[in-house]
Amino acid sequence: MNSNNTSGEPKKTYPKEVFFNGKWMPHDQAFVSVFDRGFMFGDGIYEVTPFYKGKPYRLEDHLDRLKYSLSQIEVELEIDLIRRTMLEAVSRAGLENSDCAVYVQITRGVAPRTHFYPQHIEPTLLLYAFPVTLEGFENKKASVLVSKDLRWHRCDIKSISLMANVRANNESHTAGLAENILLRKGYFTEGSHSSIFFVKNNTLYTHPEGPHILSGITRKAVIELCANLGIKLIEDCVHIDELVEVDEVFLTGTTTQILAVTSMFHKEEEVFSTTETGKITRALQNEFLRITRNTD
Repeated sequence: MNSNNTSGEPKKTYPKEVFFNGKWMPHDQAFVSVFDRGFMFGDGIYEVTPFYKGKPYRLEDHLDRLKYSLSQIEVELEIDLIRRTMLEAVSRAGLENSDCAVYVQITRGVAPRTHFYPQHIEPTLLLYAFPVTLEGFENKKASVLVSKDLRWHRCDIKSISLMANVRANNESHTAGLAENILLRKGYFTEGSHSSIFFVKNNTLYTHPEGPHILSGITRKAVIELCANLGIKLIEDCVHIDELVEVDEVFLTGTTTQILAVTSMFHKEEEVFSTTETGKITRALQNEFLRITRNTD
């Protein structure tokens, strides 16, 4: 397995300021209580929204997913406040004309430690903008690991409880690979932080919506693009034994966008290999670029 850094990300740095519980402040002045339930239990959710040249991409879809996650963990917060603050964050960070993203994290709040939901506490809100490299994804190719999916059964909630995802991604990172694609009972679900698509006989396949995958916004965009381009798509599970029939594989995600996969490794054996980005993957990449970059 060879090192395959496809992220294109600059060295991670802290944002100069963050919006924390109603106030803007330097990041090193924002402190969470040791009794915050996010710290205690990972009892919270998050969202990441991309901005192309300072303009939000599918903002309402991201906010809808945020609302869904909040409803599933029974936390109430004003979405209009988050929408306004996201736009303000980009401006305050001086990223109005740059590619960037906004991170939002919400926990249940601060309360004495109990396993049940405490009543009448205020949620903790953290929000900030940060620069991100979104150009050039169409020129990258990824090699990925395939591993057993050891996560919980509510992956549709964008939870901050990401220990299983972190372990899976670290395993691929240590092997010099770009992502870890996960299997439940031999069927592909998704990556540790991305969705996955397969092309067989000019038909695109991806895992159906449900509790075992996150409802990816870029995944949703690709499904819509398939309708526009006349590409047949089936939302159905693909088994690892079917890889011999697969012609193309690609990943999608907020900052991943649409990333071609050229090799997959399972138990140190290469189970999928190709040299070039496939024609369906390329068509979707080009259409995605047209929408996000106005490349008409």
